[in-house]
Amino acid sequence: MRLGFAVLAVLALAGGTGAAADELKRGEALFQGCRSCHALEPGRVRMAGPTLDGLSGRLLGAAAGFDYSPGFTAMREKGLRWDAERLKAYLADPDAVVPGGWMSPPVGLGEADRAALAAFLLAR
Repeated sequence: MRLGFAVLAVLALAGGTGAAADELKRGEALFQGCRSCHALEPGRVRMAGPTLDGLSGRLLGAAAGFDYSPGFTAMREKGLRWDAERLKAYLADPDAVVPGGWMSPPVGLGEADRAALAAFLLAR
């Protein structure tokens, strides 16, 4: 009986891992629409938006070399950090999360798209 439970647990985890990998691939594909403003390479500057490398747990408005809006500067001073919930909310309505920020909401992303994009960005 224990062996059967262990096999089921391993199969469930393997299926979950495949689903997570699929979500990351989907998020990577969705990120292609963000590349005109954002880079994934560390330290990349001179773009319309900051680099998104190392986003998980980073203070809002803290990518080196980027000139942030006063709204992002205020969020950084409050000590707010990027996590999955904050990033998904930001992708849905940037101005609601960072009033006075400069990003327009990505067009045509549903809730599942925002979750996949957030998972991809936070996994980097």
